[in-house]
Amino acid sequence: MRICFLASANSAHSYRWIKYFVKGGHEIHWISNTPLNFKNLVNVHYYELQKYSSKVLSFLCAVKKIKKLIKEMEPNILHSHYAGTNGLMGALTKFHPHIVTAWGSDILIAGRSMIKRPMIRYVLNQADIITCDANHMKEAMLKLGVNDKKIKLIYFGVEIDKYQIRKGGIHLREKWGLANQPIIISLRTLEPIYDVETLILSIPYILKDVPEAKFIIAGRGPEEGKLKHLAKSLGVMESINFVGYIPSEEIPQYLESSDIYVSTSLSDAGIAASTAEAMASGLPVIITNSGENRLWVQDGESGFIIPIKNPILLADKILYLLKVDDARIKFGQAGRKIIEEKNNYYKEMEKMENIYKEVMGPHEQARGCRKNHTRLSP
Repeated sequence: MRICFLASANSAHSYRWIKYFVKGGHEIHWISNTPLNFKNLVNVHYYELQKYSSKVLSFLCAVKKIKKLIKEMEPNILHSHYAGTNGLMGALTKFHPHIVTAWGSDILIAGRSMIKRPMIRYVLNQADIITCDANHMKEAMLKLGVNDKKIKLIYFGVEIDKYQIRKGGIHLREKWGLANQPIIISLRTLEPIYDVETLILSIPYILKDVPEAKFIIAGRGPEEGKLKHLAKSLGVMESINFVGYIPSEEIPQYLESSDIYVSTSLSDAGIAASTAEAMASGLPVIITNSGENRLWVQDGESGFIIPIKNPILLADKILYLLKVDDARIKFGQAGRKIIEEKNNYYKEMEKMENIYKEVMGPHEQARGCRKNHTRLSP
């Protein structure tokens, strides 16, 4: 197949999705409005869209450029990741079959906005197939008037073979100057929606009982300066390592070096990729009661589910897991099993490949008929 992706080239999720189909021998074209972050991705035709001082001009020029590229490459499939800007650009090309993958905020936040809702509804109704990774996202799309038959549940999945049950991560612990200190890790980006502030607010309570505890906070984002200032004002900065962006290939090693994973997100669609990766690594997870997290983590059995913005309860759960070794091990083993059974990357991408083939057939026949008609016309 010849597949054209409209997806941000700085997204690890899009990279992993595209990588599967590159390795499968398909011809891949990747169009993005951001520079390509993944230098090791070969056999991909990459196009970066030009930006102008005006957002409207940038958008209109991008649609024109994408139409031209599609005409030249003649793809079998156009696949937009995110139903917002990328989905709208894809819809405006009028190319079919057009598949849209909804990520979460495009449906759960933008889809509820009086201003953005008509755009999201247009994108979804113009798409031939829509994929999402949570049933409540599907329900939200149905409320927007989307045809139930067009919506498919596809998880981003975990490359399960890359994640092993925790063995200690000696190399990274030496790099950080840590030996036997317990490590709590957060992998969400430093955006307001992921509320890393709650984790930092919990740290003074944890250090009262376990002063040797250390915290790894990954990611970049607009909240970075504010969060560092908060950590300094609370006197806990020396217990935190803000490590910035972690390349996807290094995440397994970071998780292997940690003891507990925390996500304080205010909103999730399906299970967050970093949560699934932590579970695949055999880490006990503490995550907020948002999205469909309760379908993935059984509270008190494979992790803890806590209310949003509750630093004291978060501290209590972290302290419990730091003190009860058996619970950490039990939760970690249960989480690994759930990911192996329900969120396997290879199985999910195989489902997606079958969807591509299924939706491609009728459109290829129609295109062939149009070409034959053109050749036969006087």
